[in-house]
Amino acid sequence: MAFSGLPRVVVVGAGPAGLIAAETMAAAGLSVAVFDAMPSAGRKFLMAGRGGLNITHSEPLDRFLARYGAASPLFARLIARFPPQALRDWCHGLGVPTFVGSSGRVFPETFKASVLLRAWLRRLEGLGVTLHLRHRWTGWDGTGALTFHTPDGPVAVPAAAMVLALGGASWPRLGSDGGWAPLLAARGVAVAQFRPSNSGFDLSWSPGLLERAEGQPLKRIAVTFAGRTVKGELVVTRTGLEGGPLYQLSAPIRAAIEGAGLATVSLDLKPDLTLPQVQNKLARSSPSDSVANRLRKALTLGPPVPALLRECAGDADLSRPAVLAGLVKALPVGFTAVRGLDRAISSAGGVRLDELDDRLMLKRLPGVFCCGEMLDWEAPTGGYLLQGCFASGVAAGEGVRDWLAVRP
Repeated sequence: MAFSGLPRVVVVGAGPAGLIAAETMAAAGLSVAVFDAMPSAGRKFLMAGRGGLNITHSEPLDRFLARYGAASPLFARLIARFPPQALRDWCHGLGVPTFVGSSGRVFPETFKASVLLRAWLRRLEGLGVTLHLRHRWTGWDGTGALTFHTPDGPVAVPAAAMVLALGGASWPRLGSDGGWAPLLAARGVAVAQFRPSNSGFDLSWSPGLLERAEGQPLKRIAVTFAGRTVKGELVVTRTGLEGGPLYQLSAPIRAAIEGAGLATVSLDLKPDLTLPQVQNKLARSSPSDSVANRLRKALTLGPPVPALLRECAGDADLSRPAVLAGLVKALPVGFTAVRGLDRAISSAGGVRLDELDDRLMLKRLPGVFCCGEMLDWEAPTGGYLLQGCFASGVAAGEGVRDWLAVRP
């Protein structure tokens, strides 16, 4: 059946990028309809805010932009047009003030994504944006109209322009399954392979390590790889390790595993002490103490550190203070696999950036704009992902506005 009415612009995807694109266009006077395959809007956005919504970051803009790696030139333009302060002002305009946490991360005062999303949807409704759920995009028909699969059968939707904000391929149960990629590839659009980003990494633990350490945190440590060191906390999982420091280093670690089958990181289990300080403290411990008691008494290092040292140090003589100190300061851990896309926070890969013009319109498909995580970029957790999605959504919305304004 045909869709009743003729929306001037269609947005496919009701996540942050799609919704902010819809708001940008509706505020410019365009008629906008948003379609999403899921039963409700913003499901991954709500998941991101489950432990406190980290909306952006307060660090200086030059450092901020460096977080986008190879995509930094594009995001320098996008974020210059919609910087972190603009995002904070936008939250405030919805009645949700923000604050800067001790780590420099920015959060809504409510901490909850649900409060922000409800206010946002009310604003969109007030702007005349219509939301159509349980509509899975399936491509185009012979007339160029967008086609959707719905519980009531197929729907065809004509539109003057469209914004695709379909997400990447992480957390597929929340709607980002990458199923759109073949639809664009069939039209000649180059799509880079999806890979996990901001993910944990795997190695083969012994049964003994799992029995002693599975689920336990490694607090106040530092992880070093490829010349970069990140402090934070990791958790021992059944298949390896995960946590913030690894998320920030995920791109180079993933690349090393893809290239050589192994990536060895260095864990500093006591980063606030120098190696000589650790040696001195351990040397003063009683020779009759076990390794676990030495670590606990001299360095306040409890479980799972002793089990982890035995697991990763091989045949090292942990009873010798110099050897033990060296491992506390630089414990090698070799990862052999990346956690799967279904468990990754985000994904790399997607529409190649050289497929887009300066307005984020696909060069091969005039009138089709792309934004958000479906583009081939990645950034660490800490507010950079959401900022990138918002900024690219604003740019796509402005791109549609400008493109329609000059069409004959």
